[in-house]
Amino acid sequence: MSPVEEVMTPDPVTVSVDTHATRVRSIFREEGFRTILVVSDNRLEGAITRGDMMNISSTKSNIDARGIMQKPRVIATPDMDLLQLAREIMKADTVYAPVVESADSMQLVGIITVADILRKFLYNGLETDTQTLKGLISPNVVTCNYNDLISHVWKRMDEYGFSGLPVMKKNKIIGIITRMDIIKSGNARMGFESDSHERGGSVMVEKVMKTPPVVATPLTPTREAGEIILEYDIGRIPVVENPVYVKREPRRAKEADLVGIVSREDILWSYIR
Repeated sequence: MSPVEEVMTPDPVTVSVDTHATRVRSIFREEGFRTILVVSDNRLEGAITRGDMMNISSTKSNIDARGIMQKPRVIATPDMDLLQLAREIMKADTVYAPVVESADSMQLVGIITVADILRKFLYNGLETDTQTLKGLISPNVVTCNYNDLISHVWKRMDEYGFSGLPVMKKNKIIGIITRMDIIKSGNARMGFESDSHERGGSVMVEKVMKTPPVVATPLTPTREAGEIILEYDIGRIPVVENPVYVKREPRRAKEADLVGIVSREDILWSYIR
C-alpha cells in the first residue's frame, strides 16, 4: 500500500497557539475546514475540530487556540503505510491525523483525513467486503425535528459525538443539519460562559438545515455511496425507503422513510477489515 506522503495534504492551514478564538472560528466559517492544526514555530501542538468550535462562538471571548485545542489521537509520519494508518485512525475513532517529519522533531508537514484515504481506496482498485449498504446500515439513528431549537441540537450532537443529524418532520426525513451549518449560521453557543448566556439559541433547525438531503437506499452499492460522500463532501448519508426524489437532482429526496444511516467511516471500515 502507498505511503502517507502520497495522499496527505502538504502545508495545511494552521494557527498559532495564541490565535484568538474568534479568529479560529472565522477560519472555520470562511474555509469550511473540519480540523485546524495548532503550531508553535511549525511544531505541532494540538488540533481544533468543528466539535470544539461548537463552544467558541462568542465574540466577547478572550480564549485563544491554546485553550481550545486537543491532543490529536493519531499522529502520522510521511513514510507510514496508508493501510496501517487507516486502521489506527478508525480504532482511535477520529477522522484525521497530522503528519509530522518525525516523532522527535514534531515539525508539521501535512494532514491526512478519512476522506483522503477513502478516495485513494475507491480509485485504487481495492474491493469492499460489503457490496451494498444493506450490510453497513446503522439502524438506530439519532435525529432531530425541524422545529427543535439549535441550542438543543448541538447539545445532542455533543452528547452522542455526531457531527450531523437527519432532520425529521411527520416521521419523514426532510433535511440534514451539521456542526458546520450551525457554525456558519453564527448560532453556536459559547460553552465556556454561563449556561444562561446563549447566542441564537432560540433559532429553529429549519432555519439552518440543508434540504433536500442527499440519500441512498439499502441496495445502493457501497462503492457508489462512497463516491457520493466524496462528491458532496459529506460525513454521512441517510439510508431511506420510499424516497420522493427531486427531479433535477435525483440523489436528493424531498422526503423519505428513514431506515438507517451510513457514515464515511463505515465505508472506510468495509475496505480495511
